[in-house]
Amino acid sequence: MEPAKQDIIQDLRREILRLQGLKAATTEIPEDFGLGAISHVFPQGVFPTGVIHELTTAESPMSAASGFACYLLSRLMRRGTVSAWISTHRTLFPPALAGYGIEPDRILFIDAASGRDALWAMEEALRCDQLAAVVGEVRDLDFTASRRLQLAVEKSKVTGLVLRPLGSRLVQNACVSRWHISSLPSAPSAGLPGVGHARWKVELLKMRGGKTGMWEMEWTPETLHILTPAKTPITADEWRKIG
Repeated sequence: MEPAKQDIIQDLRREILRLQGLKAATTEIPEDFGLGAISHVFPQGVFPTGVIHELTTAESPMSAASGFACYLLSRLMRRGTVSAWISTHRTLFPPALAGYGIEPDRILFIDAASGRDALWAMEEALRCDQLAAVVGEVRDLDFTASRRLQLAVEKSKVTGLVLRPLGSRLVQNACVSRWHISSLPSAPSAGLPGVGHARWKVELLKMRGGKTGMWEMEWTPETLHILTPAKTPITADEWRKIG
């Protein structure tokens, strides 16, 4: 292909990413999320930051989804920054964050009176560019509300994680990705009785500009292990059923 045509194609790709709310590739070293084995599913092979990610679950309590969110949060906060966690019925045990390398006093916990208040607080927090990330436990998230969150992060470059509890109605929205997290039986450590490290089934149902996939993961202190290779991406018909 002629160099001139290659330049045109690259410019078009950057423009498409910009319109989708994703950052184009830069010469900066991307943040390492420890997801190397599955990074090929992300746009440009890099986990998108400065966008809104949706994490769903069919379990109550949503410990698996919260655990995966804490892993991502620990990576976003590695430079000593502060984050916010917003919910209406907080079940997270703050001292447990230390297991993910997060100092609990670096999290601003905001307890909202209603789902509407939680969405408002999340939008306002996402506008603060001094935060590394904002986690919001939100049951209802339609396209309009999600678009407001996405517009907020496009200016601040803060990463938003929306945790959807059991019973949430899943509809099309403006989130860049949709993940579904389930718990898996743990494997006892060699020679030791009892429960082993946390294991999750992680399904990437939507990734704007990327691919989908499904993996089994195990969290050990400071490390996330990918236990299985990616399964075949879901089809368009399967995605329509998911919403």
